[in-house]
Amino acid sequence: MKLTRSGGRTAAGPEDWFTGTVHIDGVRTPDEQSAVGCAHVRFAPGARTAWHRHPRGQTLYVTDGIGYVAVRGGEVQEIRPGDVVYVEPGEEHWHGATPERFMAHLAIQEADEDGEVVTWLEHVTDEDYRG
Repeated sequence: MKLTRSGGRTAAGPEDWFTGTVHIDGVRTPDEQSAVGCAHVRFAPGARTAWHRHPRGQTLYVTDGIGYVAVRGGEVQEIRPGDVVYVEPGEEHWHGATPERFMAHLAIQEADEDGEVVTWLEHVTDEDYRG
């Protein structure tokens, strides 16, 4: 068993990866013991990720608020606390808060053999966000 004491700092979501105000608390970074990474991500109303993809897929567990998720070419879907979203490996997608509500989720993904967990793409347009 390995216990990691709390003590990390909340980080602002980088502007290259997000639109709006986003806060990230790292839970686990892939290492020699496990390829799994996890973060608690909190989105202010209207905030969202850029388009991105994960080489081994991603699981989102919504912990608070109301948000949106969409895959490239698909419809925008609403997500709420307790919802679990699985995004297939390589599937381009985005997720974030609705215009009126905060949203938070755990984001869980696995690193590939090169240690990569995500490839960031272009920002989501307002048109894509509105669906």
